[in-house]
Amino acid sequence: MKVLHIHFIFFFFLFSLGVNAQTTQKQMLSGTGNDDTVNWDFYVTGGMQAGKWSTIPVPSNWELQGFGKYDYGFSKDSLRGKEEGFYKRTFKVSNDWKNKKINIVFEGSMTDTEVKINGKLAGPVHQGAFYVFRYDITKLLKFGADNLLEVKVSENSANKSVNAAEREADFWLFGGIYRPVYLEGLPKNHIERVSIDAKADGSFRANVIAAGSATEVGIKLFHADGKPFGSEIRSNLNKKSGSVLMTGAFQSPKLWSAEFPNLYSAEFTLYQNKQAVHKINKKFGFRTVEVKPRDGMYINGAKIKFKGVNRHSFWPSSGRTTSKSLSIKDVLLMKEMNMNAVRMSHYPPDGHFLDVCDSLGLYVMDELAGWHGHYDTPTGTKLLKEMIVNDENHPSIVFWANGNEGGHNMELDTIFRQLDIQKRPIIHPWQLFDGFETQHYREYDYGIGNYMHGREIVMPTEFLHGMYDGGHGAGLEDYWKAMWDSPLSAGGFLWDFADQGVVRTDKNNIIDTDGNHAADGIVGPHHEKEGSFYAIKEIWSPVFIERREIAEGFDGVFHVENRYSFTNLNQIGFSWKLAKLKQINGVAGDSIKGQIQSPDLKPLEKGALKVELPSDWKSYDVLYVTATGTDKREIFTWSYPIVRPAHVASRIVKKDAANGVKVSETDSLFQVTVNNLRVSFSKRTGILREVKNDKGVIPFNNGPILQEGENNFAGFSYRMEGKNVVIESKFDRKTSYNMLQWTVYPSGWVKMKVNYFPGQYFTSVVGLNFSYPESNTKGVEYMGAGPYRVWKNRMKGNQIGVWDKEYNNSATGEPPFQYPEFKGYHANMYWMNFHGKDQSFAVVTENEDLYLRLFTPKVSHDPYKNYVPVFPSGDISFMQGISGIGTKTQKTETTGPMGMKNIFYDYEKDPSRAKEITLYFNFLGK
Repeated sequence: MKVLHIHFIFFFFLFSLGVNAQTTQKQMLSGTGNDDTVNWDFYVTGGMQAGKWSTIPVPSNWELQGFGKYDYGFSKDSLRGKEEGFYKRTFKVSNDWKNKKINIVFEGSMTDTEVKINGKLAGPVHQGAFYVFRYDITKLLKFGADNLLEVKVSENSANKSVNAAEREADFWLFGGIYRPVYLEGLPKNHIERVSIDAKADGSFRANVIAAGSATEVGIKLFHADGKPFGSEIRSNLNKKSGSVLMTGAFQSPKLWSAEFPNLYSAEFTLYQNKQAVHKINKKFGFRTVEVKPRDGMYINGAKIKFKGVNRHSFWPSSGRTTSKSLSIKDVLLMKEMNMNAVRMSHYPPDGHFLDVCDSLGLYVMDELAGWHGHYDTPTGTKLLKEMIVNDENHPSIVFWANGNEGGHNMELDTIFRQLDIQKRPIIHPWQLFDGFETQHYREYDYGIGNYMHGREIVMPTEFLHGMYDGGHGAGLEDYWKAMWDSPLSAGGFLWDFADQGVVRTDKNNIIDTDGNHAADGIVGPHHEKEGSFYAIKEIWSPVFIERREIAEGFDGVFHVENRYSFTNLNQIGFSWKLAKLKQINGVAGDSIKGQIQSPDLKPLEKGALKVELPSDWKSYDVLYVTATGTDKREIFTWSYPIVRPAHVASRIVKKDAANGVKVSETDSLFQVTVNNLRVSFSKRTGILREVKNDKGVIPFNNGPILQEGENNFAGFSYRMEGKNVVIESKFDRKTSYNMLQWTVYPSGWVKMKVNYFPGQYFTSVVGLNFSYPESNTKGVEYMGAGPYRVWKNRMKGNQIGVWDKEYNNSATGEPPFQYPEFKGYHANMYWMNFHGKDQSFAVVTENEDLYLRLFTPKVSHDPYKNYVPVFPSGDISFMQGISGIGTKTQKTETTGPMGMKNIFYDYEKDPSRAKEITLYFNFLGK
């Protein structure tokens, strides 16, 4: 009996092996991405390395590997898109695969692709660069022996409509097998396609299509941790169609959203005569997408405002060949900016990008290619099916886009609806279609008119077109306030995520953005963060904190609004920090931290955030409040100055000393000496002429020169005021109504006080300038908002602190993509310590809201004449009004009220109503 029992167990084990369902097997012929490639033999017909056999990594775009010719979409030269690439690779297929159906799968190839196995065509030439396609090559293979794969790739398509949709476009045009290639081994009886529709109420539908003679399908659902969710559902296949629509209901599923990306796994098993023959797994999410006309877009019953960006599949050194690790980095950067949505521009992405959007949580608009042209109907129908079959089960996809900006084939709209079991909404970007107004780059006034008075759901699929440092964060605060307040607004999508700068293997590996065409990103080509990155992060924070001044009666209460769709603020972490900032003399301060009780506020509710501070909080300089999301990442840190500039100035500026101050006159100068310091002023204009100490001349001079104001300081005289020397102008309402006063203290500190009237009612910039040679500059340390520069219409994203910036000559969106930029406007200056190559000097102000301007950044070429920011003359300026910046498609003033010019009244030159700037200078180098 014992022996019989052992044999029975062994027999049962063998029987179990025999009935286990086969899974789809994969054999890679290429690598998986730009971080994992396989060399194939390669020959290109034109451009670099043409006419000779070599090797090339696959996947890749051949230009980035030193073959062919680089082309941006607007290129019109004779070689554009005419290269053809020939690939060869030998491979073996195991004898174990003899009874399988074997497909060769290409995830993406640019553009027309002809495939041969052992000298025979695998099927018709595939036309279309961005779609997964496959051929059944079972009958063409030799098992257990070498097989020859030959691929001919034509960069330009023989199909005019494919070129119109994909290659006559405003982006880089590449060639080659740029996504993975592999063999797919399937049992003869297998599942060909599964389309899942899982709703927020737990209802579940799956359309299953099978090939072969199988009779039945079963479905089991599993939680993300692998635990079963409900029981198996089984249904018989239709004998004629080989398909079945399976339905079920599941109790209280965890829902998928961008805030809570809960995923499930569906295991589909194909049975033939009760024996399992094939098994596949699909990840999905329970969620409901609903469009309510003249109302909005709803997900799981919550009305959504999309905070989105457009994204190309792109990396500088590999073109459109990316990797899963890059997809993760892209999505994490978007979520770091508090975005909840991304539009695929202007073609479907890599599958791993959609996987990451599913798992980390981003709403996706997936797009059939078509920039300004579109596919013909037969071609578009085929490619559309390839896109939907490949992408349909990703819960992150909540929209389909049929082309872009006129590249819409209307005949394909019904095909979208027929193929998509979920019936997701279809968007025509840039058009008014099916209840969505998506017009691109509307001016603020026109847009707000539509928001307030239109009837459609307003959701621009491109707005605030970035170019260099313009757009994106510049203008977003005005736009978003209007979008948030309008019931008909569903948000929008910025253009675009990253500068598309390619490594030019034909130009010593420089990074080329084709001028202004591709310098559109919020981040640089290698994900360098520009100033707009942080502005967007603050503006799109789902925790909105109303402006609050920290004044004498501060009670620790901040008024907050929950701008999440599903998250209660009691799920968010809050903390505070009080800091004493580093002083101008280099002495660092201390800080203390604490936690804040998270308020119980449901989505869209308003309430109070109470910060319990120690009794000595007034002795600190700044309060920081940080919100942390459910993923433990920072949502944003807000800074609130406690100390005012005048108080900081009183700490720093030392006036009294035992030394005396001496003044003398020449024909043209007042010369003041103290502590080995000599400062010279023009007797006629009061302008600072020279500063010299025992180390030599500090080349800071020729100021103050008023910007957008009359430089009519006149009638200067000097007098002693105790130990101080005072040099000041004389007021005359008609001829010298602007006033300048210098005071030199025994300590060596020099005070400048200017009372002035701006010269124009509307003006871009207002303040005063000095000269300093840029070539003599090492860097600057300053207390204020930083570390990024600001524009009048991009004030968000910085924090009050002490920032040490080395000099750089960076121009945003151009090599070397070094951020933060040194030159430009810096907000809320308290003090600065300016480091020259030979000497340093310090400037301290008593004024709130004073801007420090450091030189004039390069204003990159703008053929549209929209971008141009305005800078004052001189080199170093202290400003009370600065300019905004435009976008590629809009002038500064059309981006909203913050982009408009400054408005000043002259108050009939009443001295009591003049604007005032007070600065203290330390030229002793201490």
